[in-house]
Amino acid sequence: MKTAPEAPPPRAPLTRDRVMRAALTLADTQGLDALSMRALGAALGVKAMSLYNHVKDKEDLLDGMVELVVSEIEAPSPAAPWREAMQRRAHSAHGVLMRHPWACGLLMSRVNVSPAMLTYIDATLACLTRAGFSLPMADHAWNAMDCFIYGFTLQRLNFPFAPNEYAAAAAGYLPSLSEAQYPAMHALTVQVATGGHDGLQSLDFGLGLILDGLERLRSVCPANGA
Repeated sequence: MKTAPEAPPPRAPLTRDRVMRAALTLADTQGLDALSMRALGAALGVKAMSLYNHVKDKEDLLDGMVELVVSEIEAPSPAAPWREAMQRRAHSAHGVLMRHPWACGLLMSRVNVSPAMLTYIDATLACLTRAGFSLPMADHAWNAMDCFIYGFTLQRLNFPFAPNEYAAAAAGYLPSLSEAQYPAMHALTVQVATGGHDGLQSLDFGLGLILDGLERLRSVCPANGA
């Protein structure tokens, strides 16, 4: 007696969260240019029109994806020492953006008032003002840090050489750097090519400069000044 074939398991219901997470995966694996409603529908096994029951349009989809990315970043604890909290915040943001390399551009180019972003900014401001920064100075501070974090991340994502290729690349460029014409560049490139300097840019180095400057400002700015 033949047995009836097993029915396929029921498909998980389509929800806004499922749509957003599928879009995130698609952008992570294939790039933001590959993201379309048709491609997203295919990834979810549904018709593209079904997605509009959960997102208004492509812009709404992008906003939701950014919200998911921001929700992965560790928000600083207002009660934590401010420098430690800002360092943890910077490393968390950099790590998240490296996992989602398409997200930097969207974070810098879109107005984002999602609950995740508002919570993230509010926690940052609360930590800084509790440490003694005025609200205007705290606003300048977190924007300065984020400009550096985004720029550092974009450079890391787009730099043409992997860290273990720096020395060989430097050695290759050395013949074109005349010691007489470019003495400083020649000397530096020799150090990189021979292992005297790794040439690696450091998140902590740049961030430390910013935090040192903010520490000096903190000592002179009124806690509730304008």
